Amino acid sequence: MAVVKELVPAFQHRKYLFRRQVFKLFGGAFHVYDALGRLVLYSQQKAFKLREDFRVYSDENQRQELLTIKTPQILDISATYDVYDATTGEAVGAIKRKGLKSIVMDEWIFFSNGGQEIGKLVETSIVGALLTRFINLIPQDYVITMADGRKIAEVTQHFNPFVLKYSMTILPPEPPIDRRLLIAAGILLAGIERRQQ
Repeated sequence: MAVVKELVPAFQHRKYLFRRQVFKLFGGAFHVYDALGRLVLYSQQKAFKLREDFRVYSDENQRQELLTIKTPQILDISATYDVYDATTGEAVGAIKRKGLKSIVMDEWIFFSNGGQEIGKLVETSIVGALLTRFINLIPQDYVITMADGRKIAEVTQHFNPFVLKYSMTILPPEPPIDRRLLIAAGILLAGIERRQQ
């Protein structure tokens, strides 16, 4: 588990808003804001790659890369996304999408940097999940829990037919799952989930 004081300030907030950039011809771009609406992170999804590749920067100028999120698999609905600290090269952990299960209800599994399953992100309503597969205007709620079922964060999609937005609230006390993995999950939701529905 990472200690919060060792992380850059962008990873130390309790609330985040993930917003997909609307007019981006190739790849994807995502803005991450804090509770006061300040931009704290910027992410780009590389275009024309058979393997998904997201880079997370401290700002839109992309001066400092903070995280790398990528998968070794090619076009796999059950891909595992490895998350690395771009400043140190350290493996933070991984997030795996439960592809077939997610056809009915979205589920992602968190793994430690040692490969142990440590938690999951799931949709909170199976009825809402099923309706979303047919009517893509129904916002979804998610919960992030530890392996023992303890809830550590909540994710809510905002209703907006034009701009994809998710808010994440990290619950006290400090989560046992590395905050960088939680941020990576928010970016993956914005970048992968709605595109595959």
